[in-house]
Amino acid sequence: MASRRSPGASRGDGSAGGWWAAGTRWRAVCLAVAVAATVAAAGCGGGPGGARVSGVPRYEVLARAIPGLGKVITDGQGLTLYMYVPDHRGVSRCAGLCARQWPPLVLPRGVTRPRAGPGVRAALLGTVRRGDGALQETYNGWPLYLWQDDTAPGQATGQAEDMGLWYTVAVTGAVDRGVPG
Repeated sequence: MASRRSPGASRGDGSAGGWWAAGTRWRAVCLAVAVAATVAAAGCGGGPGGARVSGVPRYEVLARAIPGLGKVITDGQGLTLYMYVPDHRGVSRCAGLCARQWPPLVLPRGVTRPRAGPGVRAALLGTVRRGDGALQETYNGWPLYLWQDDTAPGQATGQAEDMGLWYTVAVTGAVDRGVPG
């Protein structure tokens, strides 16, 4: 009995025709456009006003100028790092709800030393052991935190004018009590 082929069905030689082939070509074109857009976007960040820094681990501490604050420290993604006044230079007192709103900058498992990026004083970097056992990074003795509402590099929405006990840290190690501009 002869088999009947519908228009556009596979011809058995690995090729296809009709609607299926057109759909496959369309998906391939869409995939190529998506890959090209991703590659282009990856090449765009990292500059002074740019997007996140690519290829840098989050735990690396970087320097960044923020208007009104000067040169402060950030994590490897360019997000501003803060100190908490009650930490009294060395003991992390932010846990529970506090740590959910102000996530501590911790080293990943297997990493025992922080990494200093350009413009950061490596001698000021250190760690403190948190209550949960994680190693939290410090700068000039201050445990470091991120602020949940800073979502892009260059933001400093957690600075003390609104937050009271939270301040950015200058690359010199001093607590920066300036007002972001």
